[in-house]
Amino acid sequence: MPQDKTGDPRQSSGNKLSVLRKHPIFADLDPDALDQLCRYAKHTTVKRGATIAAKGDPGNNLFAVISGTVKISSSSPDGRNAILNLIGPGEIFGEIAVLDGAPRSADATANTNCELYIIDRRDFLPFVKSQPALAMKFIELLCARLRWTSQQVEQVILQNLPGRLASALLGLTEERKFDSGSGTLAITQQEISEMVGMTRESINKQLRAWAGRNWVRLEHGAIVVLDIDALRELAESGLDGE
Repeated sequence: MPQDKTGDPRQSSGNKLSVLRKHPIFADLDPDALDQLCRYAKHTTVKRGATIAAKGDPGNNLFAVISGTVKISSSSPDGRNAILNLIGPGEIFGEIAVLDGAPRSADATANTNCELYIIDRRDFLPFVKSQPALAMKFIELLCARLRWTSQQVEQVILQNLPGRLASALLGLTEERKFDSGSGTLAITQQEISEMVGMTRESINKQLRAWAGRNWVRLEHGAIVVLDIDALRELAESGLDGE
């Protein structure tokens, strides 16, 4: 659990208002409701690699990402890892356990140094009940999460490796998981392998083949997408892209 930094004098209510007003989930709240939410939101920073929440933990908090990327993952007893999602600035996580009161369904780890706002479930649930429009936003969010999960299952079952890898890169691109607004995806080949369920060696072989076609460029700890149309055609056709 990240250390609470609510006492940090740099984090004024004005800063909270500015951040939360830009957040897609909270942007449409009226000023009074936004002020109330600011009183609930607690600021924290988390170092890369730190565990924010563990699978099975009580769902006591909702998290909003201010900066950085959070990895949502699960692991097997034999040490295999599966990355379920990457959550970036302007997104939230932890909403499922907060809303249904059940334990956390996955691990949340800081994939980079992160800044977060944390809202306690005891404050958040009454607040949502008083804000029907916000409740609808969360219904839309849960629907989006379900669609994302369905797409992942479909890719694993129906697509070959090139199609699955192309779909994963497109998904990250469309969700704007970029470095500084460029076409660079701040993700390692190991992380990609854990997203698509294939070995790192298979991922590396495929990416190198695509680099030879100028579809991607490989950098240390990152992948630069150069030809989105080629990847989209491959993902949609299901053809072998080697």
